[in-house]
Amino acid sequence: MADPSPRPRKPSLLGRLGPGLITGAADDDPGGVATHSQAGAAFGFNMLWSVVLAYPLLAGIQQIVARIGRVTGHGLAANVKRVFPTWLLAILVLSLLVANTINIAADIAAMSEAATLVIPGMSKLAFALVIGIGCVLLEVFMSYKRYVGVLKWLTLSLLAYVGVVFTVKIPWGEVALRSFVPDISLTPAFLTMVVAVFGTTISPYMFFWQSSQEVEDLGPDAEKRSLLKTPELADPELRRIRFDTWTGMAMCSLIAFFIVLTTSVTLHANGVTEIDSAAQAAQALRPIAGELAFWLFSLGIIGTGLLAVPVLAGSAAYAISESFGWPMGLDRKLGQAPGFYGIIAAATLGGMALTFADINPIKALFWSAVLNGLVAVPIMVVAMVLASRKSVMGPFVIGRTLKILGWIATGVMAAAGVGMFLA
Repeated sequence: MADPSPRPRKPSLLGRLGPGLITGAADDDPGGVATHSQAGAAFGFNMLWSVVLAYPLLAGIQQIVARIGRVTGHGLAANVKRVFPTWLLAILVLSLLVANTINIAADIAAMSEAATLVIPGMSKLAFALVIGIGCVLLEVFMSYKRYVGVLKWLTLSLLAYVGVVFTVKIPWGEVALRSFVPDISLTPAFLTMVVAVFGTTISPYMFFWQSSQEVEDLGPDAEKRSLLKTPELADPELRRIRFDTWTGMAMCSLIAFFIVLTTSVTLHANGVTEIDSAAQAAQALRPIAGELAFWLFSLGIIGTGLLAVPVLAGSAAYAISESFGWPMGLDRKLGQAPGFYGIIAAATLGGMALTFADINPIKALFWSAVLNGLVAVPIMVVAMVLASRKSVMGPFVIGRTLKILGWIATGVMAAAGVGMFLA
């Protein structure tokens, strides 16, 4: 008979960081880099406030979905299936799959472009082929424990964007002012950019990934190891989730802030107000901020992409597998979860295939970020309802503070979307 106790957790700092750290780091994918670069180039310091505001909202909603997974032993999609109509689940999961595939395409395209800058002589499409197939092979054939370790180390690639800041001169007084007292313009372009920034930061795939990773960390028979079955573990586990999530989302938000800041003080200040890709942002930095800034920005795109693509594909695979009741989990072998790994392969290779099509993946990414900002709202409403129901969470329904923060996050996302359409 399986031991119903959860896997022991490492007492070290890195051991306490897991789903929240990886989820937050993956949020700064090449698509996020491109969106934040566009925000800084187009609007300068006047877009910094959106990143500052997004942090507590993101941390709040991610903590809520993580608790749903840890308390119930089931991911977000499985809980939606248990409580809400099938048609609603189908719409949410289909929207997630479409948005994630487009995001994967944009990420692979951006990584390939950056790779051609760093390693000239190989075509963008050749890099796309290597990256796409490589990501699938790693996710399918590497053990879960080793794979999570790789993802944790890849989060260090985000430090590249911190390094860029130290290569340019920053007017910190103005930065502090505009971070909290923005000069907001109620124009369609400005409001659409706000929705894109929120959409690329508070993204639906993150909800499904972190919730499912909490379940994955419980190992076999996750439901027996849930807090509903082992309530004596609740206090340390909920503290761990809180620490992991706030830390992971702080990293995500800090890096996003640095990207907007860097492109504001370099590109926007020098009249470069339109960016078509993350790689173009790196190239544009070269004559303005120097070779070091160019190399740091370029390598950061590649590193964050290698982290984000598996998370995007994996979140879709978790959501679809939970919806159909398929065996799933990165700790399973290919033969034990063929549907789960099939979705990972299809989403990744489908995104890779889009890079060969005659489309602008970065333009698609920008509007995908806008779509994410709109799609996130109903998913957030569903998550809030689930986390507040005793029939789902038992004695571990979210408290007043998390409930207020979660509904504020949902309201802000909804208001941004409505404002975009009314402007």
